[in-house]
Amino acid sequence: MIISSWNINSVRIRTENINQYLKKKDPDILMFQEIKCEDDKFPYKFFEEKKYNCYVYGQKSYNGVAIISKKKLSNIDKSFKDPNNQSRLISSDIKINGKLIKLICIYLPNGNPVNTDKYPYKLNWLKNFISFLRKEMNKYEGIIIGGDFNIIPNSNDVDNPEDWENDALYRLEVRKEFRKIINLGFKDSFRLFNNENKQYTFWDYTQGSWQRNKGLRIDHFLISDKLIKNIKNVEIDKFTRGLEKPSDHAPIRITI
Repeated sequence: MIISSWNINSVRIRTENINQYLKKKDPDILMFQEIKCEDDKFPYKFFEEKKYNCYVYGQKSYNGVAIISKKKLSNIDKSFKDPNNQSRLISSDIKINGKLIKLICIYLPNGNPVNTDKYPYKLNWLKNFISFLRKEMNKYEGIIIGGDFNIIPNSNDVDNPEDWENDALYRLEVRKEFRKIINLGFKDSFRLFNNENKQYTFWDYTQGSWQRNKGLRIDHFLISDKLIKNIKNVEIDKFTRGLEKPSDHAPIRITI
């Protein structure tokens, strides 16, 4: 099974990029963040023609998450308590080797600028999410969380960490919240397979960030400890960032 996660930065204008990705990587499940459309504006026909089922939690102009899957999914849940009532989390049940697993797609708030109400919103979101996970972990044999966390976990996950110390993506307070999630019983799965520096999932559109590899690793798959032995590989599909009219994020892909 292949599961990918991709902040698509507007699903309706990236269909050609998505088409190329599906042809090349053929994921069984693909989770999107920042779809930037309401449910009824999602390009269902495009995905259905490629034999994917669509599960969408959209929002007008901003945010929004979705899961597409070759197999029909059960127990689609959009009930997470977002402090600002935004569409940032959708989940479903999947089976892996007979185990009941919860699959969670998240788009965590950015939190910038830190001197505005956007930063407390991010911290409150994380607090609610940790409480949500504690409850869900008792119901499942494992949990997979994929998405745009808007968190740089460590200094080797950003090109120039000293410039980011007061940014909402890298503030120590935020990284501690990320560590609290890990300590519930998860692994940052990418780092189980790749410990190299300069491994990024996001490159800004400005200042030649992509060409100079001045990026951030902010898109993650967190995997329950008890599922780690099922994970064969985790990769960042950087080629998508070099396509015409790309998202500023690349997908991250796990093979189970």
